[in-house]
Amino acid sequence: MSRDAEPRAVVLLSGGLDSATVLAKARAEGRACYALSVDYGQRHRAELEAAARVARACGVVEHRVVHVDYGQFGGSALTDANIAVPTAPSAGIPVTYVPARNTIMLALGLGWCEVLGARELHIGVNAIDYSGYPDCRPEFIAAFERLARLATKAGVEGEEFRIRTPLQQLGKAEIIRLGLSLGLDYADTVSCYQASDEGAACGACDACRLRREGFRAAGVADPTRYRSPS
Repeated sequence: MSRDAEPRAVVLLSGGLDSATVLAKARAEGRACYALSVDYGQRHRAELEAAARVARACGVVEHRVVHVDYGQFGGSALTDANIAVPTAPSAGIPVTYVPARNTIMLALGLGWCEVLGARELHIGVNAIDYSGYPDCRPEFIAAFERLARLATKAGVEGEEFRIRTPLQQLGKAEIIRLGLSLGLDYADTVSCYQASDEGAACGACDACRLRREGFRAAGVADPTRYRSPS
C-alpha cells in the first residue's frame, strides 16, 4: 500500500517511552502517521528532541511542535521551577500533574485531524503503570471521544473520530516488550521529569522509577542514561 492510500492518524508524541511505542505500533499497522508534540514550557525539554528522533526513526509523514505556554500558569512541578519534582511515590494526584494537559493536547490533535481528514487520534495514556493523573483514565478518554463527535464539523456530518489508546491496559514491562518487538530503540526516548539538557535521566522521579522497573520486569537491558546510580 502506498503512503497516500494509508489511513491517516495523528499521534501525540511526547518523546517518552509510551508515546514512542504508540507511534511505532500505529506505523506497523499501516497508518500514515502525523506526529504532534507540544512545547508547553516543560522543565524536561530534552523530551522534545527525543520526540524528533523517534518521529524520524518511525518514518512519520510530518512532525509538528505546537507551542502552548503553560509556564505562565504554573501549578505543576513540570512547569514551575519553584515546585520540586518528588523523588518518592505520593498519595493522591501528584504535583507532577499538569492541569488539563491531556485535554489541551487532545484538542490540538483533534484540530489537526480535521484539517488532515484523519479520523484517528492516538495517545499513550495508561491506567495501570501511571502516576494517578485523572486525564489518563479510560472514562476521560471515552468522554473526550464523545466530545469530538459533537464539537467538530466532521462529527456533525456523520464522520466518527476515534481516540486510540493501545497501551491503556498494559503494564510498563508489556509496553516495553511490545515496542521492542516493533524494532523501537528506547535509547531515543526520554521519560524523566527533570532530565538534563542532554537527556540524562535523574533516576529518582516517578517517571524514572516506572521506566526502570519496567525494563527490569521485562528482563531486558535498560538503555536509559541515568545521572544517578540504578
